[in-house]
Amino acid sequence: MSPAEAQQRKAELRAKIAHHNELYYRRAESTISDFEYDRLKRELADLETQFPDVGGTTITGGGLPQNRSSTAAAANVFIGHNPTYYQSVFLSATAPAIESPTVQIGDDRTEGFARVKHRQAMTTLDNTYDEAELREFHARLAKALGTDDLGYTVEPKIDGVAVSLTYERGKLVRAVTRGDGEEGDDVTVNVRTIRGLPQSLRGAPIPAVIEIRGEIFLGDEEFRRINQQQEEAGEPAYANPRNLAAGTIKQLDPKLVASRKLEVVLYGLGYCEPAVVDSQSAYHAQLKAWGLPVVEQFWTVRGIDAVWAAIQELDRTRRGFAYATDGTVVKLDRFEQQRHPKIGYRGMAADGRAEAARKLSPRWACAYKFAPDRAETRIRDITIQVGRTGALTPVAELDPVFLAGTTVKRATLHNADEIARKDVRIGDAVLVEKAGEIIPAVVAVLLEKRSAGSQPYAFPRSCPVCHTAVTRAEGEVVWRCPNPLCPEKVRRRIEHFASKASVDIEGLGEEMVALLLEKELIRTIPDIFRLKVEDLLPLKKSGEVWARNLIDGIEARRTADLWRVINGLGIPQVGSAAAKDLARTFRSLDALAVATEADLLRVGGFGEKTAAAVRAWFAEPTNRKLIRELEMAGVTPTPPAAASSALSGKTFVLTGTLPTLSREGATAKIEAAGGKVSGSVSKKTHYVVAGEEAGSKLDKARSLGVEVLNEAQFLKLIEGG
Repeated sequence: MSPAEAQQRKAELRAKIAHHNELYYRRAESTISDFEYDRLKRELADLETQFPDVGGTTITGGGLPQNRSSTAAAANVFIGHNPTYYQSVFLSATAPAIESPTVQIGDDRTEGFARVKHRQAMTTLDNTYDEAELREFHARLAKALGTDDLGYTVEPKIDGVAVSLTYERGKLVRAVTRGDGEEGDDVTVNVRTIRGLPQSLRGAPIPAVIEIRGEIFLGDEEFRRINQQQEEAGEPAYANPRNLAAGTIKQLDPKLVASRKLEVVLYGLGYCEPAVVDSQSAYHAQLKAWGLPVVEQFWTVRGIDAVWAAIQELDRTRRGFAYATDGTVVKLDRFEQQRHPKIGYRGMAADGRAEAARKLSPRWACAYKFAPDRAETRIRDITIQVGRTGALTPVAELDPVFLAGTTVKRATLHNADEIARKDVRIGDAVLVEKAGEIIPAVVAVLLEKRSAGSQPYAFPRSCPVCHTAVTRAEGEVVWRCPNPLCPEKVRRRIEHFASKASVDIEGLGEEMVALLLEKELIRTIPDIFRLKVEDLLPLKKSGEVWARNLIDGIEARRTADLWRVINGLGIPQVGSAAAKDLARTFRSLDALAVATEADLLRVGGFGEKTAAAVRAWFAEPTNRKLIRELEMAGVTPTPPAAASSALSGKTFVLTGTLPTLSREGATAKIEAAGGKVSGSVSKKTHYVVAGEEAGSKLDKARSLGVEVLNEAQFLKLIEGG
């Protein structure tokens, strides 16, 4: 590569990285995986080493390339490649500066939040994907300290949103995002909604002021629940738990934040006066003693061989954790060794006497990141799914491939913009990865394997079902079919109403709904309740029995629970949890239909967006007609029973497989008795109901002293025993 080509490539990489930083930090979006992002930073850092910017200018920042997800990309570029060059570059105080993303911390500050300066800067970590480079990290520390017998802590690296909590005299006074490392956004109001986070430290010693660092995250179960609500509301699913957590903590409506059940885990130390511990391992113990949520497991070991063994053990066990982990964090255990003049932070002069630049990353810690679970396959086709709300969602139909324990045949492509950004085409060889280890997604196109006759994919500008021109609202990425009579929208609305998540009509599954629509026996939801046995007899050869069973199933649901009917209506922003809140508050469809936005805002967990969506839905003439026709068809929903005084307000967590009860059945019993079901265990949990293969939730319940019940004990409690 010539110097001119290198300069052009550096400019391209800086623009790309800046674009992804903007998406990741400011908009809580990811269009490439961390692995691909790290690869871009590695390439840029290599080029900056080999081809310094024109005129001998230097790169500002004083440290290693920083990774957007709280670790530095491409630590290996700096480890052993050209330390003399980087020492001269990063400690230069006179050369003109180039703002390179390889030496800048990402900035998550956004409008609408007050800015707060950290008492001690929130640094990021250098990282590597390579065992040899991890051993070089140890070798440098051993040389600086004059001994190979070093103690380390090995911790899971949580894929969440960095936060700093300030406790003054034991009271939580402030929560601040990382921001640019020097100052961040004040998100105290939102963080106070996180269940399981104490507002006060317990026990002793209690410092006058302490900054406790950690990660805000969304548990896998809660992520699935929210995406199920998205599906029930006819909206596209969220891409991964990390992005959803980042977007949630920056919401201006604390009620919405509270409804999403964020969690936090704490492990890092910022400013502390006076000092209370002298090592990272002791700090973990102190966090637990204060009653704070801590990492589920960490290792205190001596020597790099033991570090590597701990990393391998974590890789085997991490999928059972309540949060997503994408690596490990290795730290010198003793604070005295961390502060050694030859160690300290990058950006600090070698003798430790003066800072030449802002501290960017500690030399006493690094992150070892696990390679993502990926598989190569080929796109057979791109199909477009039309949802209840008309949302067009592209899906890649794949050659089947085994990935992270399951066979993957389909992967989301998210939206039209995503396809265009990645230039995804039918016939392409691609890499598929499970985003957040949950949802299969196409993360990269293997351009070198693209066939010569390949053509760019043209996203449809008309509905693939009814051929109505699609529309896209300003500020949205989703194209929608606006036709209210689109057959696919009608079919999906009826399927949703009859589904187990809603009214739960036995025998009326997807195939039967499609058949009834095809034979024009139904056109709308109320038509379901007008069906007769004689209407169904011509459809199958099995005689009257199946027809009578289906009609009986329909008849049984004329008095379905009110929340099920509300959920079945498909109101935007309303999933099963919100439907239950509406049913408890208004107790009839008529009362809900005339509720004002002010009335709706008084519903627990409802924000302005949800209240406006509900009000707008009931204001539509076609929807008011739907309610009237349901009433005329004899649908009389059953309001929720009065809550049992014994269990009213009690919080349950279900984990594992129960002998006779399904998850839905146990949930129904709890809610009928006035209790609530949560997806995660905290100190506010009253009972954990545990079956076989209960996993980490059971361990957490025991550690917190939460009462654990088996199925028999649970049923006895529900029945008043």
